Amino acid sequence: MLTHSTLDDTAVRSLVAEAVTAPSMHNAQPWLFEYSRASRTMVLLADLDRALPLADPTTRELHLGCGAALLNLRVAAAHVGHRTVTTLLPAPRTPTLLASVRFDVPHGPLEVGLSGLHDAIRARHTSRLPFTERRIPDGLRAALVDAAAGEGAALAFLTTPHREAVLDLILHAEGYDRMDDGREVEQRGWTRDTSAASPADGIPESAFGPAKRGGAAPLRDFAGRRPIPGRPYADFEQSPQLASLSTTHDAPADWLRAGQALQRVLLLATRQGLASSFATQPLEWPDLRWLLRDPRSGAGHVQMILRLGYGPDGPSTPRRPVDEVLTITP
Repeated sequence: MLTHSTLDDTAVRSLVAEAVTAPSMHNAQPWLFEYSRASRTMVLLADLDRALPLADPTTRELHLGCGAALLNLRVAAAHVGHRTVTTLLPAPRTPTLLASVRFDVPHGPLEVGLSGLHDAIRARHTSRLPFTERRIPDGLRAALVDAAAGEGAALAFLTTPHREAVLDLILHAEGYDRMDDGREVEQRGWTRDTSAASPADGIPESAFGPAKRGGAAPLRDFAGRRPIPGRPYADFEQSPQLASLSTTHDAPADWLRAGQALQRVLLLATRQGLASSFATQPLEWPDLRWLLRDPRSGAGHVQMILRLGYGPDGPSTPRRPVDEVLTITP
């Protein structure tokens, strides 16, 4: 175990290197970190140059991605024995300042439950590949629900007919996207041809996955309208296992909590042998997003639709160099 005396610049860079493995919309990686040696405090800031104004005009999904990175930071810190105190939106007049994390606070909590998720940080990758029809056991489902609740969000596995309604909404959203020239251009701006360059962000063609020939699994096709020569086709699961992640309220702090809950669920899922991907399309259209709520309760604000199951891990996607996202001050 490391102690507070070993939080030097190398250790700080190591923590941030693990934080930035988090997922973000289109792998835009919309985060910046600043560490103060004097106060032993890391702050997380939104990098608005990496926002997606058409698909994410409120920056809700930007906050989710940054929240996921924040959870990774907390996991990495707990793993090496640091006691931390996290504050969301510590400066209300500076909305781009999303969170602060103080290290080695006397008598601060040591998040032992998070430490056990550390090995999954670098193992987690979004998988746009077919999953099997094997059902996730009830005990594991309950553990994933508890993981989300630990960060102030609610995870619910969808059952019919709600699941079928959500799948229909995803199809509607995909149609909206295909007809929207601006969104098509915005998405294409975050796809990368790895044969031409070594990207540091965005979605490389190697991570698109096969084109869907059959099945009901919801997938965003990052190829958009353009054909990819030689791209294979595949049949996906007929009964995808979907879960919704929701919060009671729908403000920036709730989005950050949802991002942390999302990553905690993903890390536990990875540790338990599950693969995962996202179905965010209807969340990006306000007239569809509210329809995603559970029709029985009608409560809460859906922040993410997750596809979980047993299948191959997805490929890793590029990350920006740590020195590009981290500033260390005296």
